[in-house]
Amino acid sequence: MSQGCHAANQQGTLKATVKIALVGSPNVGKSALFNALTGARAIVSNYPGTTVEVYRGKACLQGRDFEVIDTPGMYSLLPITEEEYVSRRLLMQERPDLVLHVVDAKNLERSLVLTLQLMEADLPLILVLNVIDEAEALGLKIDTFMLRHKLDIPVIATVGVTGQGLAALREEVMSHHGRERRKAAV
Repeated sequence: MSQGCHAANQQGTLKATVKIALVGSPNVGKSALFNALTGARAIVSNYPGTTVEVYRGKACLQGRDFEVIDTPGMYSLLPITEEEYVSRRLLMQERPDLVLHVVDAKNLERSLVLTLQLMEADLPLILVLNVIDEAEALGLKIDTFMLRHKLDIPVIATVGVTGQGLAALREEVMSHHGRERRKAAV
């Protein structure tokens, strides 16, 4: 019998849910990736004490439950706006198992400041270069292998609205999850 999401493990309890937070500037395609990962099964809630909405959904990858959180747009971990404050608080208090920093590939240089801040905060991170098709149409060439090597974090190129790169993103999420489970077992 296949073990799907919500299946009991050998001890008869539900598998622990892995928490993934999508972060990035406004209008970089976080919501498109959220919808692609969750099938748009979202629960909208206001973060406690604010009017800022946080979207939460469930994803099932290789029989494993994941909670996916679409955070409000942020440019920095040093908050100026209420949205940035909520996103920072969520990251620091909930400490997700994995952070997907979604950036507009056309404006990569501007977004790397937040990438470095997330790394300094010791958050487990994958850099997602979204709308890579638009960057390429403008003649921009991004060497994801070199960027991955320089930053020492996974870098995946995607187009959230078409699904390009989503298989690689899902594979990297599962690879990260496998590494974390092995570390915890040691």
